[in-house]
Amino acid sequence: MLESLSSVFADISLPELALITAMALVASVVGGVAGYGTGALMPLVVVPILSLSALFTNTSRAAAFWRLVDRRRALIVLVAALPTCVLGAWGYTLLTGKGAALVIGAMLVASVPLRRLMRRRGLALSSRGLAAASFGWGPLAGGTVGAGIILLSLLMAAGLEGAAVVATDAVVSIGIGLAKFATFGLAGVVNAKVLAIALFIGAVALPGAFLAKALIERLPLHVHTTILDAVVIGGGAAMVVNAFVR
Repeated sequence: MLESLSSVFADISLPELALITAMALVASVVGGVAGYGTGALMPLVVVPILSLSALFTNTSRAAAFWRLVDRRRALIVLVAALPTCVLGAWGYTLLTGKGAALVIGAMLVASVPLRRLMRRRGLALSSRGLAAASFGWGPLAGGTVGAGIILLSLLMAAGLEGAAVVATDAVVSIGIGLAKFATFGLAGVVNAKVLAIALFIGAVALPGAFLAKALIERLPLHVHTTILDAVVIGGGAAMVVNAFVR
């Protein structure tokens, strides 16, 4: 096993390994602050590799922010999303269509002012609403690496703020990642190369979550919330733009 893993790295040049290392660490810090961005900053990594490495990055993020995890909402999302996530991991993904990308992207952009209006009026996404939305999010989470932006929006609409969003997102993502790992393994997608690169990225990214925690502790809540809103709007806008340039 060790020989097969070492042979994988023998096929990767030092500049490529350095690039993967740098991007993994940067993506981990950005993801720890914004709750999203790892997939967007690792464009050379395919879904199975990123899904496996995300188990490590999200575990370190959950450990760093553990006291802020909203366990009840995390459980609601996981119970609702896991069955449909498995379907998505088998290859069914709504984001392959131009129309779907346009609709989802536009909804994400609109979700920020809508959520702010709801908060001003004392409204939030109910537990049932969160469960229903998570059920629909599951296939996207299973079949893509960019669906985490939708989870951010759902958690914020449910009333979470600041580091609690990042913490709860990490716990949910661990459960989703385990389901995807099992599904990809059964489908025969996980080989020695996928496992080796995923383990390497995960190990390099581990300190990033604790660096992100140190940054967040120095950020006022309203600034961190603004960052999260900007990430949601940016992710939605990117979906809309990508739909037009396909």
